[in-house]
Amino acid sequence: MTQNTRTQALTDAGVSIWLDDLSRERLASGDLQRLIDTVNVAGVTTNPSIFQAAIAGTSAYDEDIARLAAEGRDAEGIVEVLTTDDVRAACDLFSDLHAATDGTDGRVSIEVDPRLARDTAATIEQAVRLHELVGRENVMIKIPATAEGLPAITEVIGRGISVNVTLIFSVERYRAVIDAYLAGLERARDAGIDLAGIRSVASFFVSRVDTEVDSRLAAIGGPAAQLVGQAAVANARVAFGEFLDAFATERFHELEAAGAAPQRPLWASTGVKNPDYSDTLYVDSLVARPSVNTMPEKTLGAVADHGRPGAPLDAATAQQAAAVLERIAGAGVDLAEVCEELERDGVAKFEKAWTELLETVGAAARDARP
Repeated sequence: MTQNTRTQALTDAGVSIWLDDLSRERLASGDLQRLIDTVNVAGVTTNPSIFQAAIAGTSAYDEDIARLAAEGRDAEGIVEVLTTDDVRAACDLFSDLHAATDGTDGRVSIEVDPRLARDTAATIEQAVRLHELVGRENVMIKIPATAEGLPAITEVIGRGISVNVTLIFSVERYRAVIDAYLAGLERARDAGIDLAGIRSVASFFVSRVDTEVDSRLAAIGGPAAQLVGQAAVANARVAFGEFLDAFATERFHELEAAGAAPQRPLWASTGVKNPDYSDTLYVDSLVARPSVNTMPEKTLGAVADHGRPGAPLDAATAQQAAAVLERIAGAGVDLAEVCEELERDGVAKFEKAWTELLETVGAAARDARP
């Protein structure tokens, strides 16, 4: 199959394209393989909402649910098996790419139970469990960048487990995430763990920032309205500047000499929610080497059809973006408050999706029992 020229241009520019979706149907039908072959998909991310949609919206899991229920598993046990089975299968599909990129791509992410977002010890315990259950080198465990998640990130990285840090909204929190990663690498190095096998991405959320900031700018009115649609891209570009600074330090270079890789920024929530904006805005505007852009299929299709990757991000674009954020703050938008609210909402949405999934599977299991 021929690779799409637009997605190939993104790959050539240093952007790894990951699909923000996974389901049994996508695996069984060959659709995920098709996306790998034709539009440069080099990895997969999942979250509680994705699994809720996948499992609740199809009959593909019914036989497994019935079998697991007959074995006496409860809803949580059944969901654990279903999700880790799918992630393991996706890991196997990407195994060649994982090997060909020396572990950089071919990654599949699975998230800890979102109800543990404020519990450090429980997050660590489940992260280790999920890593063992999937049992593949190319799995990444997703841990939220809450205050309680930061020490869990350090501990899990320190045990040699690759981590996708999720739900990052503020540049300030992103700095803390980088520090947690570096501290974890230092811990792993001191424990004699080979750093070459550890990878991490920092999932910086994009579109949700515009949704919240735009509504506040519109409420303020006047000249503030001219800043609508600029916050999310500027926020992400400033974050990339932080990446450039952090991974040019002596602290990282010492770890790099021991085999460590930088923690790539991952642009998440890149589906455009405002119909007035280009549907490829959060891809075209965030071309950076190295980075990952995880896209829902609709956004990926738009990029393949008419995406126009912009100029690569660098220190200068980060400085320009910082000036945009200063203007937004000057207009009366409290960006720190926005990011705190988005983190709370993000955790709550994933908790709701996970609870709904457990209820759906629990009901199906009860119906399946004789």
